[in-house]
Amino acid sequence: MKNALQGFAAAAVIAASVGAPATTVAAQSVDVVASNWKFTPNAITLHVGQPTTLRLTSSGGVHGLESADLGIPQTAIAPGSTKTITVTPKKAGKYVLHCAIMCGAGHANMTLTVDVVQ
Repeated sequence: MKNALQGFAAAAVIAASVGAPATTVAAQSVDVVASNWKFTPNAITLHVGQPTTLRLTSSGGVHGLESADLGIPQTAIAPGSTKTITVTPKKAGKYVLHCAIMCGAGHANMTLTVDVVQ
């Protein structure tokens, strides 16, 4: 790992010395837990153009997440398993995602707010 980091640092120095921009986009990850009838956390912030891995789990019941605007396919979240989705938002804004699988009496109020900022 140390050699890989040294190699990356050397490449960045070489790129900077020849006038090429050295850019690094650090991927982030966010854990989201679905339960009856909420997502925890219930709001997350993502950045335009920055890949983010969502690690989705359920503490009870089967739930779902989907957003065409954010590129999240229909994803079922079952207890005992973890689903991972990588999202790279293209446009800033506030997106309110509703649980995509009918999960009972509180289903209509089960939302995850995704704020996408520059």
